[in-house]
Amino acid sequence: MPRTLLRDRAYEAIRDAIVAGDIAPGAVVRDAELAERLGLSRAPVRDAFSRLVDEGLLESKPQSYTRVTPVVAADVRDAAAVVGAMHELVTRAALPRLRADHIGAMREANTCFAAAVRDGDVSAALRADDELHDVLVRVSGNRAAAATVARYTPLIRRLERRRFGEGGNCRSAGLHDELIDACAVGDVDEAVRVTAEIWRGLEDLADLDT
Repeated sequence: MPRTLLRDRAYEAIRDAIVAGDIAPGAVVRDAELAERLGLSRAPVRDAFSRLVDEGLLESKPQSYTRVTPVVAADVRDAAAVVGAMHELVTRAALPRLRADHIGAMREANTCFAAAVRDGDVSAALRADDELHDVLVRVSGNRAAAATVARYTPLIRRLERRRFGEGGNCRSAGLHDELIDACAVGDVDEAVRVTAEIWRGLEDLADLDT
């Protein structure tokens, strides 16, 4: 397997474990141990560590440690503001290009989201949430916005997961319905307004954690 694919596999596995809390904040991570667990050599794991440090999920002191960063409310708030701005941008760009199958995919994802929230399944809820918003990201064709969303969303998800586990709720399926309805009728201003409200809620979530 090409090294690029191995590096991506290591990155995604470690990132997902950090976001899910399987590797807890403050935990020291070692390339040899994770390489063995993932069935990889140490090189792609070290590459993944470097990327995760850059993205704020790991912190490293040379010749000393690499460990998972704590969940810092100010960092989550900043990330939510950036990701929200990108989603507003892609929503505005995507709306004129949306087809009926795109709207259908968003409705299906929101049905899954609502069911997962009712069942208390945070992993399924956040996965469905990603699928819903990813429709607009893909249709917009804005690769820079997509890369920014992919980079900063994991910082937000860590706090969402923790709050969900403490009895909080994921974002409202009702707001998703409003967004989808606006998209279905081509109301750009309303779709952008609802998108802003959704992501402003995540900034508020970070404020609750201070």
